[in-house]
Amino acid sequence: MSNSLILLVARILLAFIFILSGWGKFFAIDGTAGYIASVGLPAATLLAWAAAIFELAGGIAILVGFRTRETAWALAAFSVFTGFAFHFHPADQMQMIMFMKNLAMAGGFLALANAGAGALSLDARRGALTPAAA
Repeated sequence: MSNSLILLVARILLAFIFILSGWGKFFAIDGTAGYIASVGLPAATLLAWAAAIFELAGGIAILVGFRTRETAWALAAFSVFTGFAFHFHPADQMQMIMFMKNLAMAGGFLALANAGAGALSLDARRGALTPAAA
């Protein structure tokens, strides 16, 4: 299998959860704001809208391979932050699994930030590939 095809599959798999999660937040913004407020973060409603927009836009950008390196860095940081802010509860096994899922996604995004989007992407069409990512 070519590197570009593998990178496309990686982008699809990483993007899927963010697209679904971001889209879902638009239809449950009050619940999202309540969850954000429950961990003590301020401006929960504003943060809920920001998270919905960021997750959906970031997921779509990764899916189509647009500004992939920058978006992957941002989503890696987001995954680590939300993992610690919302899921790091050592006494709760399910929350720790969610925490580790966030760290694993961050690892995938860091690999994508390093490799780039590959030839099957908008980045390639824009000429934004480096030789290592082609």
